[in-house]
Amino acid sequence: MEKFDLVVIGAGPGGYPAAIRAAQLGASVAIVEKEQLGGTCLNRGCIPTKTLIASAEVFLAARNGAEMGIRTAEVSVDYGAMVGRKDGVVEKLRTGIASLLKANGVSSFSGTASFVSSRELKVTTADGEQRISCGKVIIATGSAPVVPGFVPKDGPVYTSTSLLELTELPESMIVLGGGYIGCEFACMYAALGVKVTVVEMLDDVLMLLDRDVRAEIKRSMGNLGIEVLTGAPLEDIKADSGGVSGRAGDKQVSAASMLVSVGRRAVTEGLGLENIGLETGEGGCIEVHEDLRTAVPGVFAIGDVNGIIQLAHAATAQGLVAAENAVGGRQLANEKLVPACIFTMPEVGAVGLTEAEAKEQGLAVKKAKFPFMACGKALAAGTGGGFVKLLADEATGRLLGAVAVGPHATDLIGEAALAIRSELTVRELGNTIHAHPTLAEVWMEAAHVLEGHPVHSAPPTRR
Repeated sequence: MEKFDLVVIGAGPGGYPAAIRAAQLGASVAIVEKEQLGGTCLNRGCIPTKTLIASAEVFLAARNGAEMGIRTAEVSVDYGAMVGRKDGVVEKLRTGIASLLKANGVSSFSGTASFVSSRELKVTTADGEQRISCGKVIIATGSAPVVPGFVPKDGPVYTSTSLLELTELPESMIVLGGGYIGCEFACMYAALGVKVTVVEMLDDVLMLLDRDVRAEIKRSMGNLGIEVLTGAPLEDIKADSGGVSGRAGDKQVSAASMLVSVGRRAVTEGLGLENIGLETGEGGCIEVHEDLRTAVPGVFAIGDVNGIIQLAHAATAQGLVAAENAVGGRQLANEKLVPACIFTMPEVGAVGLTEAEAKEQGLAVKKAKFPFMACGKALAAGTGGGFVKLLADEATGRLLGAVAVGPHATDLIGEAALAIRSELTVRELGNTIHAHPTLAEVWMEAAHVLEGHPVHSAPPTRR
């Protein structure tokens, strides 16, 4: 039986960084993955979807090229080629992970891991099984899409995983669920010419965002031809080879296909947690302490499987902390500032408090917006829609939250995250010289608005 100081179960964005960091700290490390290196993020989530979205954005830009003075013959979509490019990007990154693990001396096992005890794992493959002795274990098994029982099992009904396997575009699509995954797919397919209807039982889509941000996204979704139905569930769903139909409130909807995007559940089935006395909570999640230890000594849980926050970069951060603790450290996973990125059209980047959260906490805040249409670089690039918004403490001016909805918002949010984490004030951000012409200038301009002396937007009304 092979022996390791640490075994990581799951090689996703939390698992493989944890394995590498522990090996760098001198531990003998093994990682077990039942499917493919990179986990959901690389193979069935972040990377493949954003690769397809990038192609959809190029198509949209080419179709609208006349606005930029570029005239072309009719532009068409080769979705099979798009999928082929997506697969190539994924394979390249997957190969890179394998190389990194090998270079850091991590032993890789392909199979399904389950606990025999807290110090012994069984790895099952198609050829049989083997046992591994482990000093510590990090569970990083991620999450999977939830499919409610009322959704038909037959017909053209897909999850975010199975949808990526299509090699042809459907003529039309119902997206069940108006969260970030559903809205990202809706925008991508609509940009490629698919007729899309989003059905969300809540009062609005993307409910974690402030109202003004949601309004901007919905305006753009409408421009893409997306119909958004909110405030009623999709009922009487029927699916067969001819398509999918249902009723949302008093409106009948039908399409050639349907994406089910109503949430994700932690993957813990088959881990043998009962053999070590570890129970799961809501959504199958494993509860952890601040240092990411579970109730069982020597066993940690990171990423989607612990239910703290379902974001790949959060999983990576947790993986590094858990790895250090597994080899003798005493770090706490107390980093609360986690930026969120939504790859709709336009993109959204958000970090820190929203207006709604500030109000719920009873905080006295001041806010300011700056539109991209007042940014020279945005207009030059033909991307003048959307805005950025800053929230700051009314008394001290310390930055508390930021959101960008517009061009390259997911890249721009990094500066705001660093500013908030560094406890900068609005004045310090406004006094920081930003290169011109760049999109990043919008943060400086928003700070000037918040300070009451804007340069590139209308001055505040004086009483």
